[in-house]
Amino acid sequence: MKKIFLVLLILSSLSKLVSAQDFPYGTVTDEEINMKKYDKDTSAHAVVLQEFGKTSIDKVIDENLRVILEYHVKIKVFDSKGFDNGTVEIPAFNFNEDADSYERVDEIKGITYFKDDNGAVQKNELDYKNIHIVKAGNNFVIYKFALPGIRNGSVIEYKYKLTSPYFDNLHTWYFQSHIPKIYSENEVHIPAYWHYNASLRGNLKLTKNTSTVEPNCITIAPGNGYSPTGASCALLVYGMANIPAFVDEDDMTSDKNFLSAIKFELVEYTDPYRDVKMKMTKEWKDVDYNLKNYLFFGTQLKKQGLFKDRIMPVIIGETGDLNKAKSIYSYVKQLFKWDGFYGIYCENGISKALDKHTGDDADINLSLVVALQAAGLNARAVLLSTRDHGMVNPLYPVVNDFNYVIARVDIDGQSYLLDATDPLLSFGMLPLKCLNGNGRVFSMDKSSEWMEINPPQKKKSTRTLDFTLQDDGSLKGSLIIYSVGYDAYTKRTAIKKFNNIDEYIEDFNNKSPKVKVLTSEISNLDSLENPLIEKYELNINTTDKLNANLLVFNPFFWDRLEINPFKLTERTFPVDLGMPADERLILTVHLPDQYTVETAPQIVAIGMPGNGGKFVTNYQHDENSFTLSHVIQLNKSIYSPEEYPYLKEFYNKIVQSEKAEIIFKKK
Repeated sequence: MKKIFLVLLILSSLSKLVSAQDFPYGTVTDEEINMKKYDKDTSAHAVVLQEFGKTSIDKVIDENLRVILEYHVKIKVFDSKGFDNGTVEIPAFNFNEDADSYERVDEIKGITYFKDDNGAVQKNELDYKNIHIVKAGNNFVIYKFALPGIRNGSVIEYKYKLTSPYFDNLHTWYFQSHIPKIYSENEVHIPAYWHYNASLRGNLKLTKNTSTVEPNCITIAPGNGYSPTGASCALLVYGMANIPAFVDEDDMTSDKNFLSAIKFELVEYTDPYRDVKMKMTKEWKDVDYNLKNYLFFGTQLKKQGLFKDRIMPVIIGETGDLNKAKSIYSYVKQLFKWDGFYGIYCENGISKALDKHTGDDADINLSLVVALQAAGLNARAVLLSTRDHGMVNPLYPVVNDFNYVIARVDIDGQSYLLDATDPLLSFGMLPLKCLNGNGRVFSMDKSSEWMEINPPQKKKSTRTLDFTLQDDGSLKGSLIIYSVGYDAYTKRTAIKKFNNIDEYIEDFNNKSPKVKVLTSEISNLDSLENPLIEKYELNINTTDKLNANLLVFNPFFWDRLEINPFKLTERTFPVDLGMPADERLILTVHLPDQYTVETAPQIVAIGMPGNGGKFVTNYQHDENSFTLSHVIQLNKSIYSPEEYPYLKEFYNKIVQSEKAEIIFKKK
């Protein structure tokens, strides 16, 4: 990470004022409207023609100082796959107690330019009535709008202004996005009262980087009757040209961790009204203090009295702390329904959540902490950032880096991490979204501390198939699937989406016309501590329409890997699976005397460097039967970019192997 230090107290050595300005709004050129493709990326469905952002600290209508972001972009849309660039979502922080702490978005404008059937350039303007504000969590809303009338070849343009009271959250500027950009520029105006550090993240280099002085850019009227004083500003301009698109791929955390961007961190500031220098909090003890005394966090953790009577019937007769904890965890999961929102602060507060039997993750999981504590167990809250939210920087105590809270209970020297928002999660298992680096363990009477969010969960399944080839050319026999850990959770979630098991089986039959489920039995669907067991009697049609003497069978008819999830020529960010995985298939086929195996599965045995994993396919046969075993093991949760070529080839071999068919031939 490259550091760019912005020392705002000594500006005399800086160069003369550099001209940096927005591009005109409401115009489109013939070149832009007639553009057929982007030469530097001919596969692009859209390209940013120009992007400009101006961030400043200035007075607004109410004379209060605010951080202001003015954003403006123009995009060329080549085809329908680029239309989604015209659907815009702008998140804004809306604190649930104080309207003065709201961020607001206004001055939204938008235009779609297009050619009509006669070749004349027309435009559709965004109607303000089509701008919607949608709640997105405890303290967030999203301003949403869609630019009208987008068609192939359109140019779209929009701009807005976001006003924020949070000086410690100077907006990160993302040069890179999921479509290429011809040019992106960020202009930053910072009065000398504030001192920020800026860091350039990602692999791309700036093509413009200037620092200049704006004399008397802002006038402040201090208290105590002193005359208004003017202050200089640092004018910082960062530009980047010919920016390639960032390509997402499976098994990654938030792209925010990898996009090329400029990020700002407030070091210190001088209160312009009192002329008092303030250093920003740099110690976690200050964050702890604020959380302990906050109504919708620390205050909630003092409410054990709400659960003392509730949990007595739950744990009566239970022996041992672990059994008590499991019973309380099950009780809390049944007590609440998650409303889909999350954040580290309670949406309702525990008392109201109990009355409504619903709440966000903080309502539910802080209730779990309090219930465990009411039973005398050592439980604490853990703050974390979900995979789509980005990584937490442990060096800078920024509470907004966290967006989720779970529970931790320590029993007999072992820590168990718990999330009660999902009724299908077993004790000690977390959803994949929570597996994202480190979490901060919070206590009301101790200092907070870091811990790795790495529960012992795995994704594991075994499929055992035993078939007999029938005289009519069909295969008939049994399939037993054992799913353990996260694989069992995923399968239970899939089954529960249907009204009943019969509908789940019917859906499979519809997807696999050659496979007919004769009988089915699913065990432990609601016994979350045990493996999920599926037993099926199947009949499989293997007839080859081109040759009556040949029968064709692919043993991977259930959850076959058909496409390699890793396609990039080079991946500059890790592959993060979240957990190790183990998948096994054991197939036994009994053959009648008149058939033999014409084409057998290929034997494969490959391993990844550093014991990263292995893939083994073995085939054994005798005169009237054969056994195929197929094992995929991934021993690591995270694979580095250097390991990517090996992982990519590893999956190529799996796809190739699972594509191959076994062919039976009449003697």
